[in-house]
Amino acid sequence: MASDDDVLAELRKITALLEKPPTPPAPKGTVQEFKAFLSAYKVLGLAVAFILGLYLGNVVKALVTDLILPIVSYALPPGTNINTYMVGPFGVGDFANNVLTFLIVALVIFLIVKWATKYNIS
Repeated sequence: MASDDDVLAELRKITALLEKPPTPPAPKGTVQEFKAFLSAYKVLGLAVAFILGLYLGNVVKALVTDLILPIVSYALPPGTNINTYMVGPFGVGDFANNVLTFLIVALVIFLIVKWATKYNIS
């Protein structure tokens, strides 16, 4: 059985491990603060992801508008424009276009995240 001294030594080790390390000093000067901000919030990566997301959305929008919707229009009555398609008093063509675009973008993002998780890319 462990003696009281052994238990106290072990508790001191545990306490030392649980203590928070001292915070680093705040950067001095605007340039250093700006660099710390960019580093802490990963702004560059966020900006790249945002820009790529915008262009991915444009590519998917073109895919839906130029390739998928013309195929869907064959299921509609002849001479019907899918973007101005009406169901009763409601115009649903543009809404359907946007919903389909959203679903494809969501699927692509899901696949990218799944792939990145599989290969430990983050």
